[in-house]
Amino acid sequence: MINVLIADDHPIVRRGLREIIDNESDMQVVAEAKNGFEVFNLVKKTKIDLAMLDISMPDRSGLDVMKQLKKEYPALPVLVLSVHSEEQYALRVLKGGGSGYLTKESAPNELVKAIRKVISGGKYVSSSFAEKLIFEIEKQEKPLHKTLSDREFEVLCKIATGKTVKEIANEMYLSVKTISTYRSRILEKMDMTSSAQLTYYAIKNGLVE
Repeated sequence: MINVLIADDHPIVRRGLREIIDNESDMQVVAEAKNGFEVFNLVKKTKIDLAMLDISMPDRSGLDVMKQLKKEYPALPVLVLSVHSEEQYALRVLKGGGSGYLTKESAPNELVKAIRKVISGGKYVSSSFAEKLIFEIEKQEKPLHKTLSDREFEVLCKIATGKTVKEIANEMYLSVKTISTYRSRILEKMDMTSSAQLTYYAIKNGLVE
């Protein structure tokens, strides 16, 4: 049996979550808390397999309670629920040691799946947010110049050799305006503000001799 603690300052929310959990044959709510203080009292005296915390509670935020719980009970999985979107808090929860993040809006459909996932040692976020995380990780791992198109990369290398926009335009048989547009796009994609930064990057990464 999976013993769950629910912490939320709204009785109606606790009741709704309890109904979902108690409906499962292998899960039960064994404790309810309306603030952080009650959470710690209950965890001390009750056998709990998973703590479910609201992110907004009267005395301490769910994030603070979660971090303290992970310090005192590192093996206890913590699932955080919130009215806020995943973009706002999910990453903070995972980085702070939480096992998962669930919006209250998605709880009726996702709660049981989330509990089973974190109890088995996994991490839970929605599939759409997981895809965003993977995309962000891949973007961070990819060298900045790999985000450029072939033409943009060519312009970058020419800028890095010290050529002016006009010289590059002549060499590539394009207008000065077009090359200026490419330069602006390159700076934006690489999060830089000057040709000097582009040159330094290109030399450092061996793109030009």
